[in-house]
Amino acid sequence: MRIGEDYAGYGKRPTNVSINQGLLEAAKALDINLSATLERALEAEVRARRRERWLEENREAIATYNAFVEENGVFSPMFRKR
Repeated sequence: MRIGEDYAGYGKRPTNVSINQGLLEAAKALDINLSATLERALEAEVRARRRERWLEENREAIATYNAFVEENGVFSPMFRKR
Protein backbone atom coordinates (compact mmCIF):
# COMPACT_ATOMS: atom_id res chain seq x y z
CA MET A 1 0.00 0.00 0.00
CA ARG A 2 1.28 3.46 -0.83
CA ILE A 3 1.49 6.09 1.85
CA GLY A 4 -0.76 8.41 -0.16
CA GLU A 5 -3.47 5.77 0.07
CA ASP A 6 -2.94 5.53 3.84
CA TYR A 7 -3.83 9.19 4.21
CA ALA A 8 -6.35 9.53 1.36
CA GLY A 9 -9.26 10.08 3.76
CA TYR A 10 -7.58 12.97 5.52
CA GLY A 11 -8.28 16.58 4.65
CA LYS A 12 -5.74 19.35 4.24
CA ARG A 13 -4.52 21.36 7.21
CA PRO A 14 -2.71 24.68 7.07
CA THR A 15 0.63 24.85 8.83
CA ASN A 16 3.56 27.22 9.16
CA VAL A 17 7.03 26.30 7.96
CA SER A 18 10.25 28.27 7.76
CA ILE A 19 11.99 28.15 4.39
CA ASN A 20 15.21 29.73 3.19
CA GLN A 21 14.17 33.05 1.63
CA GLY A 22 16.26 32.67 -1.52
CA LEU A 23 14.96 29.17 -2.12
CA LEU A 24 11.39 30.34 -1.57
CA GLU A 25 11.81 33.19 -4.07
CA ALA A 26 13.31 30.81 -6.66
CA ALA A 27 10.45 28.36 -6.16
CA LYS A 28 7.86 31.10 -6.57
CA ALA A 29 9.60 32.38 -9.72
CA LEU A 30 9.36 28.86 -11.15
CA ASP A 31 5.68 28.48 -10.15
CA ILE A 32 6.45 25.53 -7.88
CA ASN A 33 3.46 24.41 -5.82
CA LEU A 34 4.95 24.40 -2.33
CA SER A 35 2.19 22.32 -0.74
CA ALA A 36 2.35 19.57 -3.34
CA THR A 37 6.15 19.55 -3.31
CA LEU A 38 6.33 19.35 0.48
CA GLU A 39 3.69 16.61 0.54
CA ARG A 40 5.67 14.49 -1.95
CA ALA A 41 8.90 15.06 -0.02
CA LEU A 42 7.23 14.15 3.29
CA GLU A 43 5.71 11.03 1.74
CA ALA A 44 9.15 9.90 0.56
CA GLU A 45 10.73 10.65 3.95
CA VAL A 46 7.97 8.84 5.86
CA ARG A 47 8.35 5.83 3.56
CA ALA A 48 12.14 5.77 4.07
CA ARG A 49 11.88 6.12 7.86
CA ARG A 50 9.21 3.41 8.10
CA ARG A 51 11.41 1.11 6.02
CA GLU A 52 14.42 1.81 8.27
CA ARG A 53 12.34 1.18 11.39
CA TRP A 54 10.88 -2.05 9.97
CA LEU A 55 14.34 -3.33 9.03
CA GLU A 56 15.68 -2.52 12.49
CA GLU A 57 12.71 -4.15 14.23
CA ASN A 58 13.06 -7.26 12.06
CA ARG A 59 16.86 -7.42 11.80
CA GLU A 60 17.13 -10.46 14.08
CA ALA A 61 14.41 -12.40 12.26
CA ILE A 62 15.95 -11.57 8.88
CA ALA A 63 19.37 -12.73 10.07
CA THR A 64 17.87 -15.95 11.46
CA TYR A 65 16.06 -16.66 8.20
CA ASN A 66 19.15 -15.90 6.12
CA ALA A 67 21.18 -18.29 8.28
CA PHE A 68 18.50 -20.98 7.82
CA VAL A 69 18.54 -20.50 4.03
CA GLU A 70 22.33 -20.62 4.00
CA GLU A 71 22.27 -23.91 5.86
CA ASN A 72 19.12 -25.54 4.41
CA GLY A 73 18.25 -23.73 1.21
CA VAL A 74 14.95 -22.08 0.40
CA PHE A 75 11.51 -23.56 0.94
CA SER A 76 10.34 -23.37 -2.66
CA PRO A 77 11.74 -25.90 -5.12
CA MET A 78 11.44 -23.23 -7.80
CA PHE A 79 14.32 -21.28 -6.23
CA ARG A 80 16.52 -24.18 -5.18
CA LYS A 81 19.88 -24.55 -6.82
CA ARG A 82 20.23 -27.75 -8.80
